[in-house]
Amino acid sequence: MFNNYGQSFQEQRMQQLMEQKQMRDFMRTYTNLIARCFGDCVDDFTSSKLSEKELTCSKRCTLKNMKFNERIGQRFGEESAKLMEDQARMTQ
Repeated sequence: MFNNYGQSFQEQRMQQLMEQKQMRDFMRTYTNLIARCFGDCVDDFTSSKLSEKELTCSKRCTLKNMKFNERIGQRFGEESAKLMEDQARMTQ
């Protein structure tokens, strides 16, 4: 059975599973980022507000981790493209 876009039920289900996995991966990355930056930067619990030092550290930590994850994604995309090209050449 096909929907309006020509996708079979199996293709739709696979798409849903991939989206769920991407969301879980994103949430895991986000949770790890918060835990790491909080643990590394926040050490004064006598105030409800972050000190300037803690705030600066948190911003740097977050930016560094976001750039790191972006680079990993880029490399993964590059390697994935190479793998697909190699597979295409092997099937010819």
